[in-house]
Amino acid sequence: MASAEKGMKLDPKYDHYDFPTISPNTLSGHPGHTTPEQDAQVHQLRMKLEAAGYTDRLDTLTLLRFLRARKFDVALSEKMFVDCEKWRKDTDLDNLVRTWDYKEKPEVFKYYPQYYHKTDKDGRPVYIEQLGNIDLAAMYKITTSERMLNNLAVEYERLADPRLPACSRKSGTLLETCCTIMDLKGVGITKVSSVYSYVKQASAISQNYYPERLGRLYLINAPWGFSGVFNVVKGWLDPVTVEKIHVLGSGYQKELLSQVPAENLPKMFGGSCECDGGCGFSDAGPWTDPEWTKPAKWQREDNVIDNTATNPGTIPDGSAQKPVEMQGDEIKPAPALHQLE
Repeated sequence: MASAEKGMKLDPKYDHYDFPTISPNTLSGHPGHTTPEQDAQVHQLRMKLEAAGYTDRLDTLTLLRFLRARKFDVALSEKMFVDCEKWRKDTDLDNLVRTWDYKEKPEVFKYYPQYYHKTDKDGRPVYIEQLGNIDLAAMYKITTSERMLNNLAVEYERLADPRLPACSRKSGTLLETCCTIMDLKGVGITKVSSVYSYVKQASAISQNYYPERLGRLYLINAPWGFSGVFNVVKGWLDPVTVEKIHVLGSGYQKELLSQVPAENLPKMFGGSCECDGGCGFSDAGPWTDPEWTKPAKWQREDNVIDNTATNPGTIPDGSAQKPVEMQGDEIKPAPALHQLE
């Protein structure tokens, strides 16, 4: 393969960015570091999707993420994109993101805190989840599984715009991923079966519809024996993903603080931040700073999205193929995983 070229080839029809487009990740296939062959694959994928009737989300950054997730296999990337668009249509996501009101969030938060809070030392959004108090039976008296998953999807949309563009403007370089902290304090084996179904659905949304969004993942307060389990699980993961995951016990502060500045990390995790009203509800970050944020594309009235046309005959259905290993930030299917359902 030819050496990567510095700079990103833009398409004037789709690439209307108002933030940096060169990735600090210099690995081949990332924006600004593509080969002529990879640029041609972007063009090929876009042409196939246009022929199938798609008109939105065909910009170069988006297509590169789908191509990286499928190791630049155009046919598999096309199927992944089309499957994603079908899911978006089925959930009416383009309208949902504009009108979403998660009014039960404060009550749900008591059992399952999930929030974005400031940035790490690379300028990426920090996303925090605390799993120790999850009680689905109690939560489903407040909300529904469908609304929880819809909220997850809406937050992914808001990560893509306005959060990441604002962070990119502030850092002066393209940022496409976030730094995730998952606090496992209080998670015991007795809770696994009750949350497995929801976590499986939530993971599927991340893996299938939002590829290449994981920058780093810190699993903190990992219980005794978790590392052994993870050593088995990582056999199902792409090696690129494994490098991003850090399993830490209760003495996690030093390593976590090497990635997240103390002033950006909530005090409960060893940082010094104490936002008024609580860090979990502040949504503090460049995306709320007028100096760096701009209205998201989905907030603009002139943004009309119509990706309803499809041409199934052009999309491989995989019926004659072997199961595909998940790539990029995704998980390979575990042979015995069905036994846990």
